[in-house]
Amino acid sequence: MGPWKDRKITTDEIAALMTQKTDSINNATFLFMGNPTLQGFGVSNGVTMQMQDKTGGDIQKFYDITNQLLAKLNARKEVMTAMTTFNPNFPQKLVEANIDKIKDAGLTLSQVMNALQAYIGSEYVSNFNLYGKQFRVMVQAEPQYRSKLEDLNGIFVQTSSGEMAPVTEFLTITDITGSQSLSRFNMYTSMDVTIIPNFSQGYSTGDVINIVKEVSKETLPDGYTYDYSGMSREEVKSGGQIIIIFTICLIFVYLLLSALYESYIIPFAVILSLPVGLSGIFIFIFIALMNGSGIVNNIYVQISMIMLIGLLSKNAILIVEYALQRRREGMSIIEAAINGAAARLRPILMTSLAFIFGLLPLALSTGAGAIGNRSIGISAVGGMLIGTIFGVLVIPTLYMIFQSLQDMISKPKIPSNDQTTGNENK
Repeated sequence: MGPWKDRKITTDEIAALMTQKTDSINNATFLFMGNPTLQGFGVSNGVTMQMQDKTGGDIQKFYDITNQLLAKLNARKEVMTAMTTFNPNFPQKLVEANIDKIKDAGLTLSQVMNALQAYIGSEYVSNFNLYGKQFRVMVQAEPQYRSKLEDLNGIFVQTSSGEMAPVTEFLTITDITGSQSLSRFNMYTSMDVTIIPNFSQGYSTGDVINIVKEVSKETLPDGYTYDYSGMSREEVKSGGQIIIIFTICLIFVYLLLSALYESYIIPFAVILSLPVGLSGIFIFIFIALMNGSGIVNNIYVQISMIMLIGLLSKNAILIVEYALQRRREGMSIIEAAINGAAARLRPILMTSLAFIFGLLPLALSTGAGAIGNRSIGISAVGGMLIGTIFGVLVIPTLYMIFQSLQDMISKPKIPSNDQTTGNENK
């Protein structure tokens, strides 16, 4: 593996390239994927789920239904690969013991099976000490004596008469097909499914989760369902929390501004200016994605959005607070808005540009962990830049709208001309 600076292609791009090159191979199944975000929490960076048969029916029917779902998922552009490692036609050997012959030879079934276990699968028999360390003694035949089915003829077991008889005298071995193993999830028969999103095209695990919900409604009959596992399970469980967090943040900001301005209407001039800046996040993420950065709407981007709620609100508060002061001094709504934007332009630019330049190292970072750093840096820089450029135009406009509504509901507290003149003479 070469140094980070010499790597010109990402893991997701390699997976997409290898998937494309192996699509024409029909006698094998390939799955290319990156490591999971948290090592040990799942096996890939994709979506992991468990198909469930709640009817307890035939395993072959369950497998066919799962393949129908996978075929429709693979047909979607958001999915690079969708597959299951389960195979109900796995080649196996059926070993049947002839109990009558075993009893006639004065043996027991466990003796015959123990002989097979020891020679073919190995058996722990003892320990020994050497060089101050303890070692295990394992009994097993050499590989060349257990590589073929015919090698079983060379495995003997001692009968009650003292003679050595091959174990094949007591066993019948036939070729069958079946499931290599059967697993259960939530107490139902299950099959593991792995879905790798088309990361190189800008799609994320969240897009795939939405597609699974859509396709499963069309494909899965009654009695068959699915559930997520690994990181995907945590992602689905926490997906609804993002909306709750953003709602709480906005309510918290609104209540603070209502107390600050002593109004339930003026705070909307600040709240409704936030989407302008937050749209910059998605604009810059889209631009970065088109340049092959691999950044999507992940948890890092969502953290940046929460952070920008406070930073963009600060810019709006500076303008609105200054405009309110000028309004109380007798200026018209339009004059107060323009005066507030002009007076607060320099401090807004100073703080915003300092924030943007401070985040540039994150936005331009390379090496290990660069995706997370760039996700935070690019989204925060984009939101602050767009919010600053267009905010100084949008915020005064919103102030004029909501200040007018406030004046329509309650009488504005504006000093008269006589009072203004008297204050100036004083």
